[in-house]
Amino acid sequence: MRGKDAPTSRPTSGLASSPEPQDYEIRFVPSAKRIRVEFNGAQIVDSSRAIIVHETRMPPAYYFPADEVRVELLHKTDFQTHCPFKGNASYWNLKVGDQVAENAVWAYEEPYREAEKIRGYLSFYRNKISALYEGDEEAPLLVTDVRGMHGNPLANWLLKEAWKASSSAELAEQFFNFLRSTGIPVARSTVIIPTLHPQIFATVLVWREDAPGVKVVSEPHDILHLPRFADSPFALIIRGAGGVRRRIEDPDCKLDFPVVRDLRNEGATDYVAMPFRFSDGQISVMSLTSFSNGGFGTAHLGQVYEVLPMLGRVFEVHALRRTATGLLEAYLGRNTGKRVLDGLVKHGDSEQIHAVIWFCDFRDSTPLSNSMGRSAYLRHLNRFFECMAGAVLESGGEVLRYIGDAVLAIFPIAKSADDAQRAIDDGAQACERAIGAAKLAADRIKAMNDKHPDRPPLRFGIGLHLGTVTYGNIGIPQRLEFTVIGPAANEAARVESMTKELKKATLTSAAFAARYPGRLVSVGRHPLKGLEGDRELFTLPD
Repeated sequence: MRGKDAPTSRPTSGLASSPEPQDYEIRFVPSAKRIRVEFNGAQIVDSSRAIIVHETRMPPAYYFPADEVRVELLHKTDFQTHCPFKGNASYWNLKVGDQVAENAVWAYEEPYREAEKIRGYLSFYRNKISALYEGDEEAPLLVTDVRGMHGNPLANWLLKEAWKASSSAELAEQFFNFLRSTGIPVARSTVIIPTLHPQIFATVLVWREDAPGVKVVSEPHDILHLPRFADSPFALIIRGAGGVRRRIEDPDCKLDFPVVRDLRNEGATDYVAMPFRFSDGQISVMSLTSFSNGGFGTAHLGQVYEVLPMLGRVFEVHALRRTATGLLEAYLGRNTGKRVLDGLVKHGDSEQIHAVIWFCDFRDSTPLSNSMGRSAYLRHLNRFFECMAGAVLESGGEVLRYIGDAVLAIFPIAKSADDAQRAIDDGAQACERAIGAAKLAADRIKAMNDKHPDRPPLRFGIGLHLGTVTYGNIGIPQRLEFTVIGPAANEAARVESMTKELKKATLTSAAFAARYPGRLVSVGRHPLKGLEGDRELFTLPD
């Protein structure tokens, strides 16, 4: 993403031509034996020109010349994987008769320089074919040597240290600093993690070896249409196009991305962008940039590539927590969402709170919904919510529910039972915030109506009451809702219903007026539906 991987100043302390660790290697060895592959009773390949690829801690992989494979039995899929030193792998299903082995065959159609020897070759997953013969003997099914993973210092670090990080930013900072401590010449990195959020497309972590900490950026969905993302390697990778490797110091390096051109101008030598997947298949991306002579060696990238699935799972834990927090805030509200995350999740979990209760209603909703059409009415209703709920949130309130065309919100009053004066002051402040929200909402409604004179005007009523409510989970264990209930919440709704009869946009109860430090005007005593006796109501001065 341009501007994230390519800051304007060059690092102050790049690593000079770091020696590669001896722990990780990849070798291409011509097979001395005739190799055959069978699937569902059919011979798929019979070759004396196979190449055996030996990669550290991986079972040997046999690659066969494509012209010796029965390609009519292969059906290409959209699936891809990425290896930072072999390139992007394409995949094929293998079908014989009615039996299909999905993504059983792969090839590096445009391999990187280190893997040029297997250009034009195909390989088969040993566990997806029926048999593989070396000469006349069937080769055993070998698996990855998991015990040998501890030879990779990055794996040891992930097992012992990664879990201690309290956030994805802290995890990224510690991981990249550890890479440098092991001799991997990384100078910059960007990690992009798509996020399930109505406003945020992805969380971006930007690390530089010459700057403290990790910069965290929440990119909105609009970024999908901006050139800095659309023209970057990240856009291609997130859409499933594999990874990107550019040896920037090579004279013939392909300068096909703005970030690569920028990095070359700054003196970078190597750039790698690799995908890693979460358990649900979501693709995230990690880029590595080097300014050292020679850039990254095969062993450097091999060690990173080997632990990337494990690292991805740790990032996923933090991402899931961040997603849960974001969704709870978006659907329940900041304070309510925090209560749920803090453990108030059981049926009946609740607490008594003192609060200003806000109830507002959209006027003329039934005739408008009948006359405007469904889509137009929904847009009209959302404009109303934008004015009302937006004003509540900006004034420090908490939107709890959208009840059809109405909004239920609260302005909590801090618990100050041990200090009577503090309780009075907190109540006054909550009332001031609620009145401020009502005025802000009215201003926005007027502005919205002035902006769209061709549309039916938005009209509303707001009722405000102060009292004690039960704040917690209601419903049934299979479907809960976190809200406020009790006589005070009902009274706020009854106060709002009087705005139609008294033709006032905002009305408050006497309990609210008694705590509000500003001026309110009495509109007399009136009966409220379902409540005994008459109640004095108040409104804002003209």
